[in-house]
Amino acid sequence: MDVSPGTYEHYKGKQYEVIGVGKLEDTLEDVVIYRSLYNSEEFGDHALWVRSLINFTEMVEIKGKSIPRFRKLK
Repeated sequence: MDVSPGTYEHYKGKQYEVIGVGKLEDTLEDVVIYRSLYNSEEFGDHALWVRSLINFTEMVEIKGKSIPRFRKLK
């Protein structure tokens, strides 16, 4: 899966803006940098997140069905 800037939806329904793909400085692992498009009491408004590219693009199993963890919205 190619991850490019844009709006993505997590399989649990919340939306995020992908800023881009970067590198984790100590291992050079590819990571996705993204921001929540919602407000959270726990993490603040439009919290900034980093997740490994492998984890961001993997499939998850929900009720016996394999779906993408994040999907890009058009």
